[in-house]
Amino acid sequence: MRRRRFLALGSGLAASTLLAGCTGDTNTDATATTPAATTEKPDGIYVQSFEERMAMQGTTTVGDYTVALMFTVPHTFWTLTNEERSETAATAEDDLHLMAVVWDDETGTVLPDAGVSVELERGEFLAQEVVYPMLSQPMGFHYGGNFGLDGDGTYAANVSVGGIAARTTGAFEGRFASAETAELTLDFTEETRARVGSSPIEEAGEPGALAPRETSYPKSFAPRPEDLPGTVRGTGAVDDAYLVVTDLASAERVGRPDDAYLSVSARTRYNRYELSGMALDATLERDGETVYEGALSRTLGPDLGYHYGAAVPSVADGDALTLSVRTPPQVARHEGYETAFLDTGSVTLTL
Repeated sequence: MRRRRFLALGSGLAASTLLAGCTGDTNTDATATTPAATTEKPDGIYVQSFEERMAMQGTTTVGDYTVALMFTVPHTFWTLTNEERSETAATAEDDLHLMAVVWDDETGTVLPDAGVSVELERGEFLAQEVVYPMLSQPMGFHYGGNFGLDGDGTYAANVSVGGIAARTTGAFEGRFASAETAELTLDFTEETRARVGSSPIEEAGEPGALAPRETSYPKSFAPRPEDLPGTVRGTGAVDDAYLVVTDLASAERVGRPDDAYLSVSARTRYNRYELSGMALDATLERDGETVYEGALSRTLGPDLGYHYGAAVPSVADGDALTLSVRTPPQVARHEGYETAFLDTGSVTLTL
């Protein structure tokens, strides 16, 4: 028996409990995964209804990027445009769900906001798609989409990375800006299809999430609060997005050494995956006066990871910080995440 772990609902912002179930290796279904229409989905993160297997296709490094390519059975997933959620259902024309993970090999930092597309070619067949930035419970952040193919065979798979849109700081400054294409192959054969499939999960629909899968590529984990530089000031939550607030004495990393640096690390409840593509505002007040009011910029650094930050005059004990989500994370969601991270609410913390 394989032991399958999932993270269950706990009490408090930081609580989570590991529970275990088991599933046999032979009870698999290699067809598309389609959420059960009769299941009433809870608001927020819930345990997805299936556990999948995937076939790794290769890893290569080009320029600043290391790219891994893999596939599994076609998925239904949900995209987000501003606050509007749209379902992309798996169809009979889809042969696989293709996934790419892009990261910095030196630090193991997964790179979001990179504008990734995939071109598959075999003979006269050509399929080219912009793949979506996505969030999955077992694998975290990746780029993915459903593809139809032209039968069994080996396909040339060109994964194009356009460069990340976030501001870069520290050792990342000036990197990840160029466009590169990683040349890989995709083997779609009876042997590789036998590696993929899905098994139903008994705990489906319960609050919680599948635990991260062990993989050869890194995950998009946000740093633990105790590993963040500076002073951790507290954690707020908006619709299962946890917002860890940190301040650093100097904003030298953004060219403002005389100011403080206010950082918000946004991550999922349970699995601590980074949440990218959010529009986040901050209002910092002290003794009834506004110290800072404005947007926090999407930023990537080797110590803070992917975060939202701004230079502010100062941060002091007792300040009131209001964080307002203007646009929820602009990432597509696999099942289990499609009802979370949708609100544009606010939370106020006393620092």
